[in-house]
Amino acid sequence: MKTVRRPLAALCGTVALTASLTLAPGGPAAVADRSDPVAPATAVPDDQPLPGYTISNPPLAPLQVGGGTTRVFQGVTQHAAYDVEVPPRWNGELVMWAHGYRGTGKVLTVDAPGYGLRQRFLDEGYAWAASSYATNDYNVATGVTTTRGLVDEAADLLGRRPSRTYLAGVSMGGHVIGRSLEQYPSTYAGALPMCGVLGDQELFDYFLSYNLLAQDLADRETYPPPADYLTDDVPVIQQRLGLTGLKPGGPDTTNEVGAQLRDLTTDLTGGERPGADQAFSVWKDFLFTLYTPDNGGPLRENAGRLAQNLDTVYSPATPVDVNASVRRVAPTDKRSRRTHSLTEVPRIEGRPQVPTLTLHGLGDLFVPFSMEQAYAREVGRHHRSGLLVQRAIRAAGHCEFTPTEVGRAWDDLTAWVESRRTHGHGAVARPAGDDVLDPAVVASPTYGCTFTDPTGYQQPQSFPTRRLYAPCPS
Repeated sequence: MKTVRRPLAALCGTVALTASLTLAPGGPAAVADRSDPVAPATAVPDDQPLPGYTISNPPLAPLQVGGGTTRVFQGVTQHAAYDVEVPPRWNGELVMWAHGYRGTGKVLTVDAPGYGLRQRFLDEGYAWAASSYATNDYNVATGVTTTRGLVDEAADLLGRRPSRTYLAGVSMGGHVIGRSLEQYPSTYAGALPMCGVLGDQELFDYFLSYNLLAQDLADRETYPPPADYLTDDVPVIQQRLGLTGLKPGGPDTTNEVGAQLRDLTTDLTGGERPGADQAFSVWKDFLFTLYTPDNGGPLRENAGRLAQNLDTVYSPATPVDVNASVRRVAPTDKRSRRTHSLTEVPRIEGRPQVPTLTLHGLGDLFVPFSMEQAYAREVGRHHRSGLLVQRAIRAAGHCEFTPTEVGRAWDDLTAWVESRRTHGHGAVARPAGDDVLDPAVVASPTYGCTFTDPTGYQQPQSFPTRRLYAPCPS
């Protein structure tokens, strides 16, 4: 069948994506949709991008499924580009894909589901849909609203409303998913957030803490961050802590205070667990790049306005008593941190009403494993732990999952959701998961082995950090 394509406005080349989230302490506070000069409350037609943005969404070639060809719809709605694909024999259900952080560019792009999920969804009869969101930067609000709006658009394109709608996605898309489940609780039937920012604003607290602790231990306090922080201060900090020559799999070059920073980072990101020291060597330089000056723009460009460490208790506190010596910082945008409203960097309360299954790398220090622990505690406080299953993967890369790990999680999630309809809310096929809150369990040398695909160890080009972990028992 032919590809059905709706008009796209202002097409251009692809955007060069960046890998970092901006941590910008200090500066004026900004709240979504108020100080934002390109907020959705404009006179721009719904089928065009917001001022300053362009769209790159090349034709998506249909796939062969079950002897037939998929139908692909592409267009623009809510100022965001979208793709929708439906298999020849549609089962009546829809999966919404939530992409991760896009960087600070002004070109909007759409991702098809990764990890082999696009083909898997279609082979299993699901239609899928994905939005570019209306802006880039760290704007969770537009991810939440444009994804929900695309549910309605997809229903129009498919000819009827899906009988069941799922959410799946990665990284910042996990933040989008966590908030979407609470913003629109009756819309979605189940969720698969992977490597997700489920601890919401605590992510930016961690970025702040890492840099302030490194400065304190190196006796090089630099707050707020100057423009030349990376070129003038960071090399001195790295040299004083013995971090300069530290490489994954190499010798330990840290001195006493450098080793303390590593242990502090391990504690901040989930506690003692397999591969923690090696993960630090992977990420220790990158984490300095997340501490940048406030540019005076909207919150989505300066999420560090939410960051604070006023009540953080750091461990270990030796050889330097960092709890007494580290600089304490309050959030400069207290209103946005405290509000329950849908801001660009909103809170997740921990109130899912549908089955939610997560995947997270043990050594991911960009969006750390502690995000899972924060979410588990919040869900537990609201007595909804029965709706949450979490799985640890023995990898240190960000979103470094094999198709087998993701495919298994997806199939387990859908079986769980379907069993709830069959058996009600009592006897359901709740899948197995990992305990993320018991420190003794997490510290076990074999933690994460249950759901880690062993074939990842044999594919270092595709899964480069797997070999930093000891092979699991057969």
